[in-house]
Amino acid sequence: MQYEATVPTMKDRAMQALYLLALEPIAECTADPHSYGFRPKRCAADAMVRCQHIFSGADRAQWVLEGDIKACFDNISHEWLIAHVPMDKAILHKWLKAGFMQGRTLWPTDAGTPQGGIISPAVANVALDGLETMLRQNFRRMKRTTNLDKVHLVRYADDFIISGSSRELLVNEVKPQVENFLKARGLELSQEKTSITRIEHGFDFLGWNVRRYSNGSVLAKPSKKSVLTFMRKIRALVKGQKYLPQGALIGMLNPLIRGWANYHRCAMAAKTFHVVSWRIWQTLWRWAKRRHPNKGGHWIARRYWIMNGPRWVFATRGQKRKIVKLIDLADISIQRHVKIQSGANPYDPKWEMYLEGRVQRQMKETLSGRLWKLWYRQEGRCPVCNQLITTETDWHMHHIVWRVQGGSDRLDNLALLHPDCHRQVHSLKFAVA
Repeated sequence: MQYEATVPTMKDRAMQALYLLALEPIAECTADPHSYGFRPKRCAADAMVRCQHIFSGADRAQWVLEGDIKACFDNISHEWLIAHVPMDKAILHKWLKAGFMQGRTLWPTDAGTPQGGIISPAVANVALDGLETMLRQNFRRMKRTTNLDKVHLVRYADDFIISGSSRELLVNEVKPQVENFLKARGLELSQEKTSITRIEHGFDFLGWNVRRYSNGSVLAKPSKKSVLTFMRKIRALVKGQKYLPQGALIGMLNPLIRGWANYHRCAMAAKTFHVVSWRIWQTLWRWAKRRHPNKGGHWIARRYWIMNGPRWVFATRGQKRKIVKLIDLADISIQRHVKIQSGANPYDPKWEMYLEGRVQRQMKETLSGRLWKLWYRQEGRCPVCNQLITTETDWHMHHIVWRVQGGSDRLDNLALLHPDCHRQVHSLKFAVA
């Protein structure tokens, strides 16, 4: 019975993925230029850099409307979606009206998109696209080459900011038009989370605090809320693992630290990284003290920390005496993010060279040494499927002559493959040129 119950779910997900292949190229052609959420080749860092561009320079805005749509994915009008989303209406109607199971009860869905559905983000983006075009048409008062209204939109999924030249413009003209735009789609702004702020006071967006300082520079830093949330996760994990071996604890902490650092390293985060690194050290010191209440500080330091150059690192020796150490946020360098061009479309052939250049720059920053040489030698493509190898697809290193057959680790015996392609090579036992 359990198997029969899961088959329709897998079939539905496969069908959604199939229809997404057809919907996504259309959605990319009609999308707002400065919408960055749930779109291929775009990320939150692009939205952050766009915010900096809006509030810096000669044509800079002074005020910002921070918008948040109340339960966006739960309240989108089914009638609007069926009428406007360019896909099979009968299939879309069935997905939207399928309902959900809670316990043994089937609950109907009268609004919103399927929770966790593969196609849901693309459908929601289609519903919200057009907001930037509407604002551009209605707030474009020009004086020579200067935009007097300074109204610009930056959207990531259902979170967005709108800049403006004055508070009155945003309150009396922009906000009502945004509310009318959303009302037609069955949505409304969250009054609790929607606010209007002067840029000198700063605003939080996607985990960053964007603010213009007295010297005129506009900087994005990790927000206080993001830092507090991250530290709560770290402390809860450490506190809940009082008796876990040190190596296992490091294995649980490193993915959390690496993920948070990689997200924020494109911002002005060096000072924040040092502060958070110190707080992590304090948390781990208390963890070690609790484990050995009768030992002194020098003994604990020698037991759980290893001297690495001029600094101490939280580390231990694992299998084969290999050192397993905690990632130190203070050692992570800041990397400036280059924003994607607003009109870039991965389904338009004229943008292919531009997007491949971005992939190459990103991989050069990610890979080093032998891995970069392999990737560059293969022109960034997997020799099995001839598709690009990126940070999104991930990669495996493959020995052309298998090591069990005497193959070496020399560069001419190595190739980078997609993980799935690598598994096929080994299961089907075919050669890689």
